[in-house]
Amino acid sequence: MDHLENPFRRQGLDHPALSGVPFPAADSTATRALLARCPRAAETPLVSAETLADIAGIRSLWVKDERTRMGLGSFKALGAANVIAHDGAKGEARGRTYIAASAGNHGLSVAAGAAAFGARACIYLSHTVPETFAQRLQAEGAEVVRAGAVYEDSMTAAAEAATRGEGVLLSDSSWQGYTDAPHLLMEGYTVLMDEALDRMPEPPTHVLLQAGVGGLAAAAAAVARGRLGDGPTIAVVEPTAAPALFASIQAGAPVTTQGPVSIMGRLDCKEPSLIALKGLARDADLFLTITEDEARQGTDTATRHRLASTPSGAAGIAALLAMDRQTRTTFGLDGKSRVLTVLSEEAGA
Repeated sequence: MDHLENPFRRQGLDHPALSGVPFPAADSTATRALLARCPRAAETPLVSAETLADIAGIRSLWVKDERTRMGLGSFKALGAANVIAHDGAKGEARGRTYIAASAGNHGLSVAAGAAAFGARACIYLSHTVPETFAQRLQAEGAEVVRAGAVYEDSMTAAAEAATRGEGVLLSDSSWQGYTDAPHLLMEGYTVLMDEALDRMPEPPTHVLLQAGVGGLAAAAAAVARGRLGDGPTIAVVEPTAAPALFASIQAGAPVTTQGPVSIMGRLDCKEPSLIALKGLARDADLFLTITEDEARQGTDTATRHRLASTPSGAAGIAALLAMDRQTRTTFGLDGKSRVLTVLSEEAGA
């Protein structure tokens, strides 16, 4: 595990690449109103993981369990479906084709949202994505197109298809000139943090948030800061193989990283979302990277304690359990700490 204290905390990162990029939304009101009208939507549970708290040497560990979110098995159900629901409320979704690249659950959210509002979904997958996932997308009514060896290749192919006029691109990342849809998508993720804070008996002293491009982490951190101010210490967790946010904070600029394929496949993103980077540079206190072995061991431990997930989904728990003395000291963990993290997807997702 490596850790990096955030030198931009509170004032944010002033860089030309972030000029005009919005901060993440911190208000879930609109999304919660839409969810109240959705028959598949229901609040997910907040679980007290007492045994894992004992193992970690802290007072309590609270886990926001997203494995049942809207029957799709992941927090991602809140994202793309939120964009399509807003389009549907304006009468703009029916008959539209939404194009997306996916390494996993983002595609399911696009597919489910499109099906609910009379739209079509076309999901681009790299050849490394298992066929079982392609079949899940097709079961939701999506067209699946294979393109490229890695996620970045499928993203390029999806963007090119949208440029040709084949549909509207709906990405879960953001870049210069493409911020409106991902900003609304990330707003969907604010719901899970609001739900968690509503249910906690006491506010968390520490929050651990896993990140790929950073959408979940940035949205959750924005809500936590909006409701709790500087109270909790917030850490972002990434794979050592894909430290896009860690490296960008270290460089003081958005960077594209290089590395091998990670078992944390949903987090194996080499380039950050600019919205997420802008928000987390302001809101996160600490950036962590965990190794493949640390992710594997943490996931196995979580599974033994009835929190079965993938190495991506359990990355926050894995980071907590992998911390050495120096990292714990930097993070401020002790026997009085109340930690909140997210179990972001079901096992086998």
